[in-house]
Amino acid sequence: MAVRPVETSGTGDLYLVVLEELPEVAINAEISEVSIDPSGRIAELERELQAKDEYLQTTLEEMETTNEELKSTNEEMQSVNEELQSTNEELETSKEELQSVNEELSTVNAELQDRVVDLSRANNDMNNLLAGTGVGTVFVDHDLRIARFTPAATQVINLIASDIGRPLEHVATNFASYDRMTDDIREVLETLVPKEAEVQVKGGAWYLLRIRPYRTMENLIEGAVITLVDISSRKRTEESLRRSEARLNVVVNQAFGGVSETDLDGRYLFANDWLCQLLGFSREEMLRTRLADITEPEDLARYQASIGSLLGGGPDIRVNRRCVRKDGRRIQVHERISAVRDATGNATSLLLLTFDRASGAEEPHRD
Repeated sequence: MAVRPVETSGTGDLYLVVLEELPEVAINAEISEVSIDPSGRIAELERELQAKDEYLQTTLEEMETTNEELKSTNEEMQSVNEELQSTNEELETSKEELQSVNEELSTVNAELQDRVVDLSRANNDMNNLLAGTGVGTVFVDHDLRIARFTPAATQVINLIASDIGRPLEHVATNFASYDRMTDDIREVLETLVPKEAEVQVKGGAWYLLRIRPYRTMENLIEGAVITLVDISSRKRTEESLRRSEARLNVVVNQAFGGVSETDLDGRYLFANDWLCQLLGFSREEMLRTRLADITEPEDLARYQASIGSLLGGGPDIRVNRRCVRKDGRRIQVHERISAVRDATGNATSLLLLTFDRASGAEEPHRD
């Protein structure tokens, strides 16, 4: 029998079944093959069955071995899982610690930001303070390199913003005759003893130069500070006072009378040449003498009473008294005494004009 599919254009599948009759020789041959002794076939099947049993036994043993390995692997996996859980717990703890540290860092960062703001404000205040005082200031380190300076310092030292970090000795100055500033700075850094000097610049102005060590809050020396204070007005005032004092000394010492000043206890603070010659004392001896020492004892009480009235707020006085010269001789003098007072009206000293009555230089005044 033979079955073949038939291709058609219609729906459904069609098969062609062909039956052919076999010849007798083929039928006898097939019967002879079937009629072979079955004991050999059974033995072959038993061998196949035994081989399959052995294969099955081997497979079972392999499966048991694999099962044991899987159990061991499972136990290892459980152990690893437990370790992972422990690691996870440690990570959770570390995470909490990191969060705590992060919060602390946030707090510290906020504090640092506040300090930065405060430092910036303090720096601005310091810059405005140094600029507002009008005092020239230059900061240098141990190597005399410029660290900072104020605008007022540029009037004496030719500094610009790009000079920061340069050695101070490389910068030109406007000093007229002072050329040892760097040497003085090094000396201050070595001895830690401040130095001062009055220096004049080429334009004629005068400055008070101060050099001091730069000390930190921990009392560490980190360089030097140079300050320049304009003292031109003070120098002009001093010069004017010097000239006035010179003129006054000439007038006082050439006067035809004694001019002197004493403290409130009567000790001489000043005496002109005329008074020294009248009393026979040198100027040094006069400055060690008091009014009571050269006044006749009989006139002393009345004389001190008049001075007491003046110091109590009374008007200027005129008195006659007898003075004792260095040689012991008595002379008659007439004095005009005034009180030198401070801004509050309190007497600070006495000013005396003394005339020799014997010379007739002053008309005597009777008390």
